[in-house]
Amino acid sequence: MATKVVKLGIKRKKGYLYYVDKKGDVSCAKMARGKSKGGSPQKVEKCGIERKAGYLYFIDKKGDVSCAKMVRGGRKRKKKR
Repeated sequence: MATKVVKLGIKRKKGYLYYVDKKGDVSCAKMARGKSKGGSPQKVEKCGIERKAGYLYFIDKKGDVSCAKMVRGGRKRKKKR
């Protein structure tokens, strides 16, 4: 289950990808569609989120930043001899 990290209320434009960048701020970039190329990223909001390892950070439906623990499954490997 996701937990809300920061309330921002970002309104999204159609055709843009919104994400939390490496510095912990919210950025957007124009998505490439067909022959049209995408654009360079632009900062939307500075919030400076400190990320925890093993969590996925995303912009939820209300335009706020949320995080959820990533499920790292798979089969256990055999020990090397």
